[in-house]
Amino acid sequence: MHVDESVLWERLAQSRRAPLEPSWLGESYSPSLSNDLRRALCEKLGMLAEQGWSTIQLLLQKHGLEPDLVMAAGLCHQPESRDWLIQQLQSGQQHDENLQLSLVQALSCWGADVPETIVVDCLNHPAQQQRLAGLQLLIFRAYTLNDQTLLDLCEPALQDFRDPVVIAAIRLLQRRDGVAIAERLSQLSKTGSQPVSEAAIRALGCIGTAISQRCLHEISQSLKDESRRKMACQQLAQQFRN
Repeated sequence: MHVDESVLWERLAQSRRAPLEPSWLGESYSPSLSNDLRRALCEKLGMLAEQGWSTIQLLLQKHGLEPDLVMAAGLCHQPESRDWLIQQLQSGQQHDENLQLSLVQALSCWGADVPETIVVDCLNHPAQQQRLAGLQLLIFRAYTLNDQTLLDLCEPALQDFRDPVVIAAIRLLQRRDGVAIAERLSQLSKTGSQPVSEAAIRALGCIGTAISQRCLHEISQSLKDESRRKMACQQLAQQFRN
């Protein structure tokens, strides 16, 4: 660690007693600093909301699309910063994978206001982190969608070969109690990997409707895998106790 960085860390540590000015944060930021220090400075800038956004804009003009500055743009939670982030994603410019992911993740708190095309692009992106970011965006707009539309949007994630992506989609769907969703979860309990199957069975237990109970009963009677049958029985028993 450089001496200059030690001084900056010390000043950041005193921020509770002596609040940081956005001008100082802007003057202290440099792409040549260590990753952790850049991120810490940008987090402080983002927490300054409107004041922070003014400084973040100046830094973006000076240094370009640095991922930590993009993160700060999301943290400041200003409508202008949201519009700027959306503009970057819709500009047609090719960004590297890390920057593209940073732009999407910075919009996570604006999920309901993010254009559906951006959400769909994320959900259909082959990269795992992009799909997870798309599911995070979808959480905030799910209440505006009917069950079938939500299920259709989640389908690429449900067919993913990576368990974390499938499980994240399952956890989103378990907030709904529609027939089509319960039946899709039931199917996953039979065809998915062990972690996916367990997540789907737990999701059916969380739904707690007559349809989900029927699905759990079928699983408990029809599956060859004893651990899955046992888990379905446990979920059913828990519902009846409640």
